[in-house]
Amino acid sequence: MTRNWVPAAACFIVALLPVAGCRAQQNPGTDEESGANQGSGLRLALHDTAQYFTSPIRWDSEDWAYFGVSLAAVAAAHSFDSRVRSAIAGPSATLNGGEDKNSVRDAMPTAALIAGTWATAGYLGDSDGYHEAWRLVEAGVFSTATAEALSLAAGRERPDGTTSPNEWRKGGDSFPSVHTSAAFAVGITFAESGNDEYRWIRRILGYAVAGGTAYVRMKYNVHWLSDTVAGAALGAATARFVLNRENGTGAHFSYTPQKGGFLLSYELPLR
Repeated sequence: MTRNWVPAAACFIVALLPVAGCRAQQNPGTDEESGANQGSGLRLALHDTAQYFTSPIRWDSEDWAYFGVSLAAVAAAHSFDSRVRSAIAGPSATLNGGEDKNSVRDAMPTAALIAGTWATAGYLGDSDGYHEAWRLVEAGVFSTATAEALSLAAGRERPDGTTSPNEWRKGGDSFPSVHTSAAFAVGITFAESGNDEYRWIRRILGYAVAGGTAYVRMKYNVHWLSDTVAGAALGAATARFVLNRENGTGAHFSYTPQKGGFLLSYELPLR
């Protein structure tokens, strides 16, 4: 069988490089907190983005192991694409020109996690809640941007546009699943943030949104199995990046309510 999915696998390698493992700049051996650097939102966003896309230079063996497992999982999932499509999509596995009619609906659970966190913080007047909501937004934006760029490079046709899982570089946008990537990034960040008092509730909600999004994208025949596996890997790596920085391993944004508005600040540990 012609392995015409190899170019797309190469694209996945390039795209996953900035995010697999995703360790922010670490500052071992010290718990000292430094002051906050404040500046324009654009400058802070650019710095944060640079940390995200240059993270491979700070990889260790654990990060490389994650990267290798991710690639192996995508390759394995690809061999089951057609069979899983038939088993999960069933009668829905028909061709309709590759039009994604459920895009907004399938993004709603992920958006609800962010909106719910923000609304709860506003209701309680909780500055930590605003900070957490900002992290969810950041995880969603980073994962979505990476997945969108990769989908343009891979050009894979959706399963509702072709019966072959090997239609790459055809102008499609199936690989990876952007919805799944964002759902895993936001869901995992939500599940593992905050204190442990309601950890089990957080994990049920966060991982249910992540896994449920991946399932419905296959159920309604708009993504192959390997699309969702790649999206999950990207999302999980992005969540790890955000959570590692939150645990004091690097710079991060904070969002604090102020009278008449909000204060956006940026904390950068200095050596």
